Amino acid sequence: MAATRILEEHGLKAKKGLGQHFLVDRGILLRIVESADLDERDTVLEIGAGTGTLTAHLAQRARQVIAVEVDEEMLGPLRQSVSGCDNVRVVHGDILQQDLAALTERKPYKVVANLPYYITSAVLRYLLEPECRPSVLVVTVQRQVAERIVGRLVRHGGHARPGLLRMSLLAVSVQFYGLPRIVARIPAGAFRPVPAVDSAVVRVDVYDPLPWGAVDHKVFFRAARAGFAQSRKQLHNALAHNLRLPAEQVWGACEGAGVDARRRAETLSIQEWVALSAALGPLLAGPDGRRGREVER
Repeated sequence: MAATRILEEHGLKAKKGLGQHFLVDRGILLRIVESADLDERDTVLEIGAGTGTLTAHLAQRARQVIAVEVDEEMLGPLRQSVSGCDNVRVVHGDILQQDLAALTERKPYKVVANLPYYITSAVLRYLLEPECRPSVLVVTVQRQVAERIVGRLVRHGGHARPGLLRMSLLAVSVQFYGLPRIVARIPAGAFRPVPAVDSAVVRVDVYDPLPWGAVDHKVFFRAARAGFAQSRKQLHNALAHNLRLPAEQVWGACEGAGVDARRRAETLSIQEWVALSAALGPLLAGPDGRRGREVER
């Protein structure tokens, strides 16, 4: 049953404050399910289950679906949509307040989510940073956010030119943990209410283990945040200013990492950020040579 009809039956409307836009195109719903490559062994964590129209399709393919919905008024329609599915567990709550390990019982899982713009970055970090990461994420986001995740340059009023890439802090934050790609584009008219912009579906294949070797996560992201905090400046200026390091030390770290200090943060690959953070690490240690470390081997 279409989301709009379910909402009408329950006398509900989309809440602007929660960024609710319900996907009503059945073909695209099925495309999202296909993008997750589900089979009877899979557990799916669905974030923002809404009226349950996508949830019901996921339940037909997966072993179990854990459907998380923050809007209490949507729980009735959601449970109605999956009433015939004994493999769906409905969870009321904010995903950012959930214990992922407990929620998934520390078993392998995949994520399918329709993410409002205002929480996209926070949710992706919340899913990717802990040890109990999903193996695959399939997320529906605004088109420009999707382009940022994959590192593609989008010009206002036009389309991205093939091969023209530009990294962002969001791209680095996602690509450190997995390989993203856009698998579908969704016109605004496929949603109700109709949003102001088009959307896209991004699939992220999460690395296990991470391919970067032993990496100090805190230093890596501290360096990346420093570089992107003043992304228009050359790298050496942004790093020296935001890390409060002498310019000559930053130049030396860039040379040691094989990175031209005159480049801008948006031009660096993940491998270059890994090398640069390793070179900066000793400079960011405290007086006793120690710092909090989060190392994944």
